[in-house]
Amino acid sequence: MNIDSIQNGVVLDHIQAGKSMDIYKYLHLDELDCQVAIIKNARSEHMGRKDIIKIDYPLDLDLDVLGYIDSNITVNIIRDGKRVEKKHLELPQKLVNVIHCKNPRCITVSESQLDAIFLLSDPAKHTYRCAYCETAIDKKF
Repeated sequence: MNIDSIQNGVVLDHIQAGKSMDIYKYLHLDELDCQVAIIKNARSEHMGRKDIIKIDYPLDLDLDVLGYIDSNITVNIIRDGKRVEKKHLELPQKLVNVIHCKNPRCITVSESQLDAIFLLSDPAKHTYRCAYCETAIDKKF
């Protein structure tokens, strides 16, 4: 298999095997008018298997969404065919409009213009709590 290198864009590496389509959907990569390569189940010394996404277009990514989906992702920024920056992600402390409260009595359900704000309450279990009603949401990815 031969996947060309990219000249200006982003490479998402060290994605947990099978998670690349979740990221593709969450980042709305289907709406871009550029080349996007998804490599699933690539061999990895450290992970066994991993996914990789190559986006041949310079764009600003929501690192909070990526960190929420998989905090082990490495974000490589490519300019003129060379990596100019490498970012390691962490679980975000705060998520805004990434997940929504499942409590039907939460104010965010009746007041849809309010931002859905969640705060990390238990990093070990990847649990977030609604900033308004404190309902717990376990990471679903």
